[in-house]
Amino acid sequence: MSEELLFYEDAYLKEFDAVVVDVLQKGEKRYVVLNKTAFYPEGGGQTGDSGWLYFGNGAELKVEYTRKKEDRVLHEISGKGEIPKAGERVRGVIDWDRRFDHMQQHSGEHIVSGMICRKFSCDNVGFHMGADAVTIDFNAEISFEELQEIETEANRYISEDHPFISMWPSPEELKKLDYRSKKELSGEVRIACFPGADMCACCGTHVSGSAQVGMVKFASAEKFHDGTRIEVRFGKRAFDHLAMNYAQNKAIGVLLSAKEDKTYDYVKKQAEELAETRYRLGQMEEKMIGVIAAEYKEKKDTLIIVPPNSPEYVRKLAGAVHEQNGCLAAVFAGEARSYKYAVAGPESSVPDLNRSMTADLNGRGGGRGGFAQGSVASTEEDIRRFWRDHIREDQ
Repeated sequence: MSEELLFYEDAYLKEFDAVVVDVLQKGEKRYVVLNKTAFYPEGGGQTGDSGWLYFGNGAELKVEYTRKKEDRVLHEISGKGEIPKAGERVRGVIDWDRRFDHMQQHSGEHIVSGMICRKFSCDNVGFHMGADAVTIDFNAEISFEELQEIETEANRYISEDHPFISMWPSPEELKKLDYRSKKELSGEVRIACFPGADMCACCGTHVSGSAQVGMVKFASAEKFHDGTRIEVRFGKRAFDHLAMNYAQNKAIGVLLSAKEDKTYDYVKKQAEELAETRYRLGQMEEKMIGVIAAEYKEKKDTLIIVPPNSPEYVRKLAGAVHEQNGCLAAVFAGEARSYKYAVAGPESSVPDLNRSMTADLNGRGGGRGGFAQGSVASTEEDIRRFWRDHIREDQ
């Protein structure tokens, strides 16, 4: 016999009294089954509740998570307290901050999903309530700009405080209702309704009125399969996200000596100037590499050790020197025991040299044909010693 699900009677019930029906042990995890519970089990995209169980003997157990299996709600427990026995009375206490957050996210999802499905004649084909944000998948292409219109409409609806209505219609009544569902349903079906916004088959917990959702803020809209995946936050999550973005923008404004509504313009200008500077530096680097490589035109196998630089610089310099002399060119850039390297040369020489070098110099890297690159954790003296032992010349 299934236990009594108190959250359907009152989603705001924070504490309740119950009796232990069963205790299960699966591997290292322990589960308690009660004759009634206000803990919502994972389902319908909503995460399971957590909280505490208090026993008459003073024992306290943490409810880590709640899930449903074979029509029974399993309360996953932890703690060093004595495992309860069937027949013991227990007081359950919900982690209310977490539960109310889930109610805000789930209720907000209903409101925006109903509005999106109606406007774009599409279906909600996926819903996930993450620890930070909610993602919803739709089988239609929706731009972020179009979501802004939904955001304005949804926030207006939320502020008007429309009531939440929960219904258990008969099969005959169900046939007459125009409700959303991912699949055809039969038997006992719960319908969750925010009048004027959404009517959907749903087993989750919801706020009593739309105003308690607080607010909605969309974060992104990305192509996903043949439709769109949106990321959205509701209530306190939305407020905290906006507060974080405001603090970041304010800090950027202070750094740039820019007003808060001008930070984008300032950052854009600096990005353009940085791109131009990088382009000019790149041209200068190319010329400098050409000058350095020309110095090795008459040399044979060549070793060059320079101060720390980018892997791209190391690769280009090794290639340029090899082009000048047609022999092996090894460039190491770094200091102490941290060097990036690149080797360019005849295809018959580079692979064996690279294998020996990574083995002797505590390195890692790879390549193909006449080129290899990677890093070594060795000193300059170690590198020069290896070169003397393996190569004809030491430049």
